[in-house]
Amino acid sequence: MHWRRLIPASLVVLTVALVTVEQSLAAEPSIDSMTARAVEFLRTTQADDGSWTSPEQPGISALVVASLLKSGVPIDDPTVARGLKHLESFIQADGGIYFTQSGHKNYETSIALVTFDAANKDGRYDDVIRKAADYIRGIQWDESEGIDKTDIKFGGAGYGRSGDRPDLSNTSFLVDALIAAGVSKDDPAVQNALVFVSRCQNLESQNNTTEFAAKINDGGFYYTPAAGGTSQAGANPDGGLRSYASMTYAGLKSMIHAGLTPDDPRVAAATKWIQKFYSLDENPGMGQVGLYYYYHTFAKALDVAGQDEFVDAAGVQHDWRHELVEHLASRQQENGSWVNTADRWYEGNPSLVTAYSLLALEYCHR
Repeated sequence: MHWRRLIPASLVVLTVALVTVEQSLAAEPSIDSMTARAVEFLRTTQADDGSWTSPEQPGISALVVASLLKSGVPIDDPTVARGLKHLESFIQADGGIYFTQSGHKNYETSIALVTFDAANKDGRYDDVIRKAADYIRGIQWDESEGIDKTDIKFGGAGYGRSGDRPDLSNTSFLVDALIAAGVSKDDPAVQNALVFVSRCQNLESQNNTTEFAAKINDGGFYYTPAAGGTSQAGANPDGGLRSYASMTYAGLKSMIHAGLTPDDPRVAAATKWIQKFYSLDENPGMGQVGLYYYYHTFAKALDVAGQDEFVDAAGVQHDWRHELVEHLASRQQENGSWVNTADRWYEGNPSLVTAYSLLALEYCHR
């Protein structure tokens, strides 16, 4: 008798199914393996003083330490401990956390605040976080600077340098920092930020009457309407500022943090733009430029929005977490790092880009 006749058909089906599942699991990239390799890479690029890239750029070091902490590396790990000690050296008497000769005081303080919050399981950084939150409130454009709500700069934040102007990227960092500090969505600083964020959207409404609002009107976001207006994706001949993905996800995330719901016209318009331009092959509107900043912002925004599955404009359903893991797996280098050949905005720096990637992977766990 042939051996197959001795095996029940149901057992054959079950065996085939188990083999298929095993093959699928083997083929699927492992977040834990990707993370472990990236962490080991970052250990090798830390300087003796605890910094990454430069001892005068705490923003980059803060992103790296945050990525390690959020990847499960403990606070007493030597690499993390050295990184935190280095960041502590930038805590200033005014509550800010920045290099004293820096032109990036809001950016550096906001990112460092989020990092210290990630390291604050035992409350050791409570005072640092509270003072840092007060500091970034103080440099936000609002009534305290004599700026009226009708001013296009109102509610925004820039890098924090003299002669600066607000932009959506830095404003979103400020909002993230305030939320990490435990500030309510109803807090005046968060609601004032929403005023500026709304003005960075290509959507004419009662919340946005800027000169740019109606020129493109596609619901996406751009860099800033202040100081004459700027989009890193460029402008149309009529002066319309083109939307692009990294700012659209930053805008969506900030609006949700400020309490807007899916039925708000601003959120609905941003979601519609994302549905139309959903992609992980590029940073839509910018190509490969700013790709890893985009991956991090993409993941955080969809996580904050509570989106497990995302349906694009063509009706295709995306398991965005699985898709992002696959994309990052395909781009990870043999040494565990990531790097962008389009090196604008420091994305040729593997320590920074690896930090962005680890932070993005944090949102891919189920």
